[in-house]
Amino acid sequence: MSSLVIGLIGTAGLFGGILIGINVMVVLGLVGAFGLASLVGFKASTALLSTVFFETTHSFHFSVIPLFLLMGFFAMRAGLGEDLFEATSRWMGGMRGGLAISTTVGAAAFGAASGSSVGTATIFTKLALPEMLDRGYDKGLASASIAIAGTLAVMIPPSALMVVYGILTDSSIGALLIAGFIPGIVFALILCAAIWLTVWRNPALAPIDTTRYTMREKLASLKLAGPLVLIIICIVSGLYVGIFTPTEAGAVGASLTFLLAIIRHRGFRGVRILDTLLETIRTSAMIFAILIAALLFSKFLALSGVANTVGGFLIGLDVAPWVIVVLVAIIYLALGMMMDAPALLAITLPITHPVMMELGYDPIWFGIFVVLLVEIGAVTPPVGINCFVVQAASGGRVKLEDVFRGLLPFVGAGFVMLLLLYLFPQMALFLPSRM
Repeated sequence: MSSLVIGLIGTAGLFGGILIGINVMVVLGLVGAFGLASLVGFKASTALLSTVFFETTHSFHFSVIPLFLLMGFFAMRAGLGEDLFEATSRWMGGMRGGLAISTTVGAAAFGAASGSSVGTATIFTKLALPEMLDRGYDKGLASASIAIAGTLAVMIPPSALMVVYGILTDSSIGALLIAGFIPGIVFALILCAAIWLTVWRNPALAPIDTTRYTMREKLASLKLAGPLVLIIICIVSGLYVGIFTPTEAGAVGASLTFLLAIIRHRGFRGVRILDTLLETIRTSAMIFAILIAALLFSKFLALSGVANTVGGFLIGLDVAPWVIVVLVAIIYLALGMMMDAPALLAITLPITHPVMMELGYDPIWFGIFVVLLVEIGAVTPPVGINCFVVQAASGGRVKLEDVFRGLLPFVGAGFVMLLLLYLFPQMALFLPSRM
């Protein structure tokens, strides 16, 4: 049996295992290990496994991931999500759909401090969803707007997913983090516009909030969001002018959010340092385990010749480059419905990244494009992890069907953002080119 046939059988086994419900990390590791053993033998495959494990866990670049995660957990302990929602709802809650729009703005800002799509969706489900439902918002609009707003966390720096892309493609992590800043803000504005258009077409989805705040109360709410703004400015400006590396940025961000949490709770007890560290360790271990399994599978794809065959096929197509971009987008959207983002990047980038570089696309731009694709997949049925997070955190007030039902305008907004990013690549490249 040829190596290519073994690779194709392994790939079919991977998707078959995912479709029948086997854990993605488990099926990646098993198919990768057995596939390598069938190609190079048992001893060589175990040696390769140990090498992948060592390189992943001992890489200095990967240290930024637990630091960004720690920063996010401290931001949650500091109550920055509550402060942001309070501030944005005072300023925008009075317009039709204002609570959903303020949730999007608040989630974008909080995501800049946490870098966690799931964490942002969880926090704002608990904060904003009861408020919207109590004021008569449609369940689909309310829950779906939170699910899609959570995706902004991986676009606006810091972002662990950007770090994963940078390591896997040997791209500048600092440039990637800075590159996501403008697209993240633009995407947040597009989502706000999608909410406004949706409620404009069907006003019954979002009654106007009659609560009014004085200008003094609105200005006072800005003091609540001030500390987070300072943290964002510190991280982005520090990376931009080269004061510190991405790893140092994670350390600075974690330290500042830790201090805020202490000040907010007037001591260490409310911060729950041990619980926060354990959460960070568990999440980091999960990400590393997925990456190790996915890298093992990607090496299997490379050795079997599947990666080169698929890449050569795409490059050899006699079509315009934008057609290849569309095909790549379809691949990421389809696979993003079935597996975790880090695993998806580790599996696909050995194939798609060389293809896009061969076609002349910028690696930093492609990183932003891929992360956006992956995050759109994170809210798309049948999996849509953010949708499951919102439903689980809602305490039974919304069903999964409600979340999926309200997603259509927001997925459409995601496609609009993809088109803008393709037509105007400088949206992602302007800031990195001036670092």
